[in-house]
Amino acid sequence: MLPLLGLLAATLSPHDSLSPQVRRFVQVDAPLIVLRHVRVIDGTGAPPREDQTLMVRDGRIVALGDEGKVTVPDSARVLDLTGKSVIPGLVMVHEHLFYPTGENTYANLSESFTRLYLAGGVTSMRTGGNLNGYGEIEIAKAIARGLKPGPWIDATAPYLEGPGLPLTQVATTTTPEAARRMVSFWAAAGATSFKAYMHISRAVLRAAIVAAHARGLKVTGHLCSVTYAEAAELGIDDLEHGFFAATDFVPGKPPDGCVPAANPAMTAAALDTARPALKALIATLIRHRVALTSTLTVFETSVPGRPEPPGLDVLVPELREDFARRRAAVAGRSPDYQASYRAGALAELAFFRAGGLLLAGTDPTGGGGVIPGFADQRELELLVEAGLTPVQAIMVGTLNGARYLGRATLVGSLAVGKQADLVVLNGDPSRDIADIRKVVLVFKQGVGYDPEKLIASVRGRVGLF
Repeated sequence: MLPLLGLLAATLSPHDSLSPQVRRFVQVDAPLIVLRHVRVIDGTGAPPREDQTLMVRDGRIVALGDEGKVTVPDSARVLDLTGKSVIPGLVMVHEHLFYPTGENTYANLSESFTRLYLAGGVTSMRTGGNLNGYGEIEIAKAIARGLKPGPWIDATAPYLEGPGLPLTQVATTTTPEAARRMVSFWAAAGATSFKAYMHISRAVLRAAIVAAHARGLKVTGHLCSVTYAEAAELGIDDLEHGFFAATDFVPGKPPDGCVPAANPAMTAAALDTARPALKALIATLIRHRVALTSTLTVFETSVPGRPEPPGLDVLVPELREDFARRRAAVAGRSPDYQASYRAGALAELAFFRAGGLLLAGTDPTGGGGVIPGFADQRELELLVEAGLTPVQAIMVGTLNGARYLGRATLVGSLAVGKQADLVVLNGDPSRDIADIRKVVLVFKQGVGYDPEKLIASVRGRVGLF
């Protein structure tokens, strides 16, 4: 049996479906790979299993059991993973391939971002909104064909949005017929999800949902003009940003009018988990089978006193400087922001404990500082800070995402017959969730990628491509 470092230095077997551009990031590739003496955290929320043997043949898990009880063929490429853990590849559902680079301007960074997502352990993702049109759809296709490195992508169409957003990269959709045309056009172009945005009307949202569902596609929303309860009645599949975007509790909100909470103190009061109104809203969402996506990472950057986000060194200097100025401004904010953040995190915990399908994402937009891959790991840390156990947080970031995307029979947990999407970590994230950052290898369809090479290929240049 080869030790891990010896194995990584060995000659890799050919894999015809991967281009040379992808091949340069591959560290382990063989028809039969065996992980021995590894701690398995399977993504289901079950306790970890120590000293396991996991066997991968042609990209699928073909055996998983106690060390010594799985027969290891002589032809296998063997990794001794003593002291290491393996979790499913992350399945994150509010990701983006763009980043703020100027006032009301977002740059397409799909080439660097897809590498960072994969390096962080994300093997499947949904883009929660599209400012790149065909570019986002086409890079998803290129990754699927093995032409570029990155996760499997559920590519969302351009936003379904009404008038009112000061962003020229987003078109407006004002009638139900226009919504139906948009869904038809982008579904034909290859989009596999849709996202409604802040100023959409109920009639337009309903038309989009009906049109998407007729094609077997789902609709999520970062809403404001439509309340969460209204969206649930209309048949929406998912709501973004936990309860931070909910306008159900805003006094005097007009129908189809976007009136967000006036201040963080109002948000904190509205999201008090002892309030019967919040409990009733949670029950409504669960009754209508509406999932809820947590994006605590993007809100953390607006709260004073929080740690510096990880991964900032990958940005070009100008973007690092932009975020440093914003972080300095945030430091002077009132404690109301801390209370608002904490209330929102606890509301997500209440939804999870009530039986709701809680999902995870990061939203690398806002005012910057949310870095793909690094932020996906941070999101799981923040879920644990909110009150989930580490294995529950891992389940939210793996199996729950796969369930929502309809891919749970293929990915999201570690079991015989499933695709070998998995992440090898130093340490034990079931005891210390911070070990989620200690990525050694990322396997996607049984091919092991080197996270350090992926990160090094973009370090200091994110913002350019």
